[in-house]
Amino acid sequence: QVQLVESGGGLVQAGGSLRLSCAASGRTFSSHAMGWFRQAPGKEREFVASINWSGGRAVYADSVEGRFTISRDNYANTVYLQMNSLKPEDTALYYCAADRGYGTVQTTPGSYDYWGQGTQVTVSS
Repeated sequence: QVQLVESGGGLVQAGGSLRLSCAASGRTFSSHAMGWFRQAPGKEREFVASINWSGGRAVYADSVEGRFTISRDNYANTVYLQMNSLKPEDTALYYCAADRGYGTVQTTPGSYDYWGQGTQVTVSS
């Protein structure tokens, strides 16, 4: 069982930066691939980024490639999402997720068994 708590969201102007954190409980954190998803009002939840169990591989949605960076600290049981050059279209509720134990990067919500409550990111123009 993995419990996830996101933090770091807020209001930022376009072009600004935010760093999201996701703290995980449980002793199996290092065996899980981790992901970030987001959901804007009236839209479906969409994939943002995923990182494998070791942190050696990451994949990104085209919309954030080159602007966002996912990383993890397995000693601190934490995964991060550094968001730079933010745009108003990045406004959404951002969720952290842990996969069901594959360990490899996953881009679909169905591959994740554990979800946080979300942290709101609002980018003003």
